[in-house]
Amino acid sequence: MEPILQISGAAKGFGRGSLRSTVLRDVDLTVNEGDFVSIIGYSGTGKSTLISLLAGLLKADSGDVLMEGKPIRGASPERGIVFQNYSLLPWLTVEQNIRLAVDQVFPQMSADERTKHVAQYIDMVKLTPAAHKFPKELSGGMRQRVSVARALAMQPRVLLLDEPLSALDALTRATLQDEISDIWQKNRTTVIWVTNDPDEAILLADRVIPLLPGKNGATLGEEIPVSIERPRDRRKMAEHPEFKKLRHEIVRVLSAAKRSLESNTTTRKLPVPDILPEDLSVKRAFGPKPAARRRSQLQKEEIKVPVS
Repeated sequence: MEPILQISGAAKGFGRGSLRSTVLRDVDLTVNEGDFVSIIGYSGTGKSTLISLLAGLLKADSGDVLMEGKPIRGASPERGIVFQNYSLLPWLTVEQNIRLAVDQVFPQMSADERTKHVAQYIDMVKLTPAAHKFPKELSGGMRQRVSVARALAMQPRVLLLDEPLSALDALTRATLQDEISDIWQKNRTTVIWVTNDPDEAILLADRVIPLLPGKNGATLGEEIPVSIERPRDRRKMAEHPEFKKLRHEIVRVLSAAKRSLESNTTTRKLPVPDILPEDLSVKRAFGPKPAARRRSQLQKEEIKVPVS
């Protein structure tokens, strides 16, 4: 069976000339339909860049990014995405935010069908009582539920989640993890979840793939299968021997990559600028601006301090 998503030898960088920086290099990834894959890595290693390549928001500098064997050339409702910052329109209610997406993706539906469709997904994320509230009236967890409902309401083939729970408190985060896991088990939508939390990755995913930092850009490491049976009870997970083993392995792999990167880093001493900042506490008369003060022109002063 052909993979639903595939990346082969992809690289992505930003900037031009000598200022160009490679973020991702030699990225290979295969995702089959119905998979729940978690990509884990340190902040700043390129996780959001990788998600943007899969979503079609960015184009790889080299290599292939494919969906069912065809190049991804732009954003598509086949690939729904949930960001960290909710991305809700503040002047629209919960229902209207979701309805806006549904209207664009399903123009063939009647108005009544779209209303029922929106209501179904609002109910799925347990927000029916808040359907007519605006984002400012919702908690952070409720706003993220709206983002998830909007993405699911478009019925994408693939759901891309870019650290969707990182801004939430621990209790809200745990609740949403369980709810999203339940939704996935009912719908079996293909999910790629980006995180920096090993516990979250193991709790939710079938496969965990570390994104390893490197001197010339980050690349995906060897995948770590998660064979813990579902449904997974977070209260029992901490005592599960497989959980402890997987968590140790993920932390070991990421830490080793970071240490290797740090050992290859060179330290240079940069000269301090000779120009001193202007003293804004000194009032200046009208007229030409005085010449800049320089450290090299400062006169040394000897101060005698009495010793008691």
